[in-house]
Amino acid sequence: MSGAESAPIRLGTRGSALALAQSQRVADSIAARTGQPVELVPITTHGDTSTASLASMGGVGVFVAAVREALLAGDCDVVVHSLKDLPTTPHDGLVIAAMPKRADARDALVSRDAVTLDQLPDGAKVGTGSPRRRAQLRRRRPELEIVDLRGNVDTRIGRVLGDAVSAKTGAVIDADLDAVVLAAAGLERIGREDVITEHLGIDGWPTAPGQGALAVETRADARGPLRSALKSMDHTATRVAVDAERAVLRLLEAGCSAPLGAHAFIDGGMLFLSARVYSPETGERVSSAHALYLEDTKTPAEDAAQRVVDDLLKQGAADLAPLGGTP
Repeated sequence: MSGAESAPIRLGTRGSALALAQSQRVADSIAARTGQPVELVPITTHGDTSTASLASMGGVGVFVAAVREALLAGDCDVVVHSLKDLPTTPHDGLVIAAMPKRADARDALVSRDAVTLDQLPDGAKVGTGSPRRRAQLRRRRPELEIVDLRGNVDTRIGRVLGDAVSAKTGAVIDADLDAVVLAAAGLERIGREDVITEHLGIDGWPTAPGQGALAVETRADARGPLRSALKSMDHTATRVAVDAERAVLRLLEAGCSAPLGAHAFIDGGMLFLSARVYSPETGERVSSAHALYLEDTKTPAEDAAQRVVDDLLKQGAADLAPLGGTP
């Protein structure tokens, strides 16, 4: 084996425990397919260092810009993103070379007394940094106090259970919340499924476009064993479903911090897509769902998304939430 062939493949990733855990899974898969070692290259992003709310930072790209810059600069060969954090507009010089099979797309509740969302007492404090989740909470439980929340997954869990230590101070994190809402996939990836009190069903609680999925990105000119390995890791059904969800986001010009939920899946040769837009102030909502046969179109994700978006806009989605789309 030549020196070039044996050189480690450098995989860029955010430095949080969750990002490192999901990136390590991708690294192991790449190593198994290429026979080359893969080393993780932690990268700090603006979203990791800022204490501002996600909504105030604009949401779109705050966790990915620095990672992409490192990839384009040649500091790494491949990067891994949580797909829900990725802007829908393609980046010049980069391609999403693989979307591995999607994990659980649902949200999960972690509560102090192991109670469900409907069992939380009036006035209970529930933490989230997501405008979508805030709107959903306002609609389902308007009598709860919603607290803006930042920090890694362990920090968020610690705000409820008091079982985490601050990475900055070394002090035990105060348990000042009654519950938090988190992505089920993230809890599974860091081995914390044990803290889940309740999985929130997709039908009544649609999640962010792309939630539970990963995007493995490379430079557009990448070739050789790495590109071949990523091609073999790509999961077609996941890509089509997630492309449909993200097309809703793009066609509405909503941004990944918008109070919008979408979910798609393939069954029996059909693509099913549903989406819901919420008022961030009241939780009022409009919904749409469509299905089509995959064999009837060359662009099923785009076609399904266009039908759903047209329907949402006719129902007044642009009056509920800050969207760029128009009827």
